[in-house]
Amino acid sequence: MDTLSFRTVSPNAESVKREWVVVDATDQVLGRLLAKVAKLLRGKYKPDYSPNVECGDKVIIINADKVRLTGKKMTDKIYLSYTGYPGGQRETTPEVLMKKSFNKHLKPGKNPLYLRAIKGMLPKNRLGRKLIDNLYVYNGSEHPHAAQEPKVIDINKLK
Repeated sequence: MDTLSFRTVSPNAESVKREWVVVDATDQVLGRLLAKVAKLLRGKYKPDYSPNVECGDKVIIINADKVRLTGKKMTDKIYLSYTGYPGGQRETTPEVLMKKSFNKHLKPGKNPLYLRAIKGMLPKNRLGRKLIDNLYVYNGSEHPHAAQEPKVIDINKLK
């Protein structure tokens, strides 16, 4: 037979080029910001995107304390959690989670409000649990990842 053979190239973890990206959250709406960050974490803005491979970038969000929520969501929105014990249902608001982000005992780079919000935008499987580790959130404008030489992007330019 004289036919050409074509193969569909699928990216794997070794062939993916991953970058470090800095996003400024000043005066951004939380949900709209994190929807774009979730796409960055998944790698959907890259031409070699594959849904079953971790091909996204590592994202650093700075000025996380300057984000805003529309309406009365800061005080009226309720996040529910359950401890597993009878009567163990707990309620928290974004206002309480923002105060927890200033806690010194928290793991650096892990803001509970951002993690809670973006967790729902990622896949609910092993890949989603790996992707959430690529997000680093800091309240100020400084971050300890300068050695990775992250590039600063304007989140408003992304779709």
